[in-house]
Amino acid sequence: DIRLLGRLLGDTVRNQEGSPSFDVVESVRQSAIAFHRDENVAARRELERILDGLSREQTMIVARAFSYFSHLANLAEDLHNSRRKRRSDIDGDPPADGSLARALDRVAATGAGLEALTGFFRDGLIVPVLTAHPTEVQRKSVRDLEMQIEQLLQARERTRLTPQELAANDESIRGAVLALWQTRMLRLEKLDVLDEVANGLSFFEQTFLPEVPLLYGTLEDELQRRYPDAPLSELPSFLRIGSWIGGDRDGNPFVTADVLERALRMQSSRVFEYYLEQLHTLGAELSMTTLVTAVSAELIALADRSPDKSPHRRDEPYRRAL
Repeated sequence: DIRLLGRLLGDTVRNQEGSPSFDVVESVRQSAIAFHRDENVAARRELERILDGLSREQTMIVARAFSYFSHLANLAEDLHNSRRKRRSDIDGDPPADGSLARALDRVAATGAGLEALTGFFRDGLIVPVLTAHPTEVQRKSVRDLEMQIEQLLQARERTRLTPQELAANDESIRGAVLALWQTRMLRLEKLDVLDEVANGLSFFEQTFLPEVPLLYGTLEDELQRRYPDAPLSELPSFLRIGSWIGGDRDGNPFVTADVLERALRMQSSRVFEYYLEQLHTLGAELSMTTLVTAVSAELIALADRSPDKSPHRRDEPYRRAL
């Protein structure tokens, strides 16, 4: 993955900035590798000579090239960690450190039972808190392009592509890398507080909103597998996501009462929008008809209260209930 992304980024630099600029970037890269890997004093002197001789424009190109390569290399590393975990799961390896299954194994090894576990989930509270500082650095445009590249790389690995599909995938990654190079990496103006709130919410859309319910579901499945004879109820909300963005009280003069209220409205609106989207998706999936299957009296009563009076859905109680 790193070789592929590095090659595409190099091609992009050559095509966009010209071969001389690409040669400078490549010289810096090779000298840096030789110095770092082999502690080569001559390579260090060569690196200093190249860097000291850069014009302002060349410095910008080199800085951007290495910054984007660092981003892409981190993306490839994340993908490889995911690949290793999937391979381990497929091979049936023992749970790895850091996994829920491994944590539950360690709890069981201490002799603690289900009662102690449920007590922990009932009384425990884990609250990761977002602050504005990380969101000020990376622009959402850059993050979106990196996610697009990640999804394209996953498709190469998890799907057996035809030669035509692989060529199309190559072209899509090349296009995303080009768009990344042509996208401004940093903001020219400082964000106001509500901009920070909106930017922070984009992290929720990509991580917490889909992943937190998945974590609860996985944990409930693990507990059910380990304690098949015990009646397990839904886990309480021991994991909650906090945010200081738009509500910090550290003397920030821009966080007024009005800003705090608008931040809360933006956050709660996004949560409701997400759940409404999920309900809409669920409605598309639950097409069951009473013509061929029986449903509970409670569901019928709920469906009968629906404002949806379409004759096309008269026999579809789940859709009307939703």
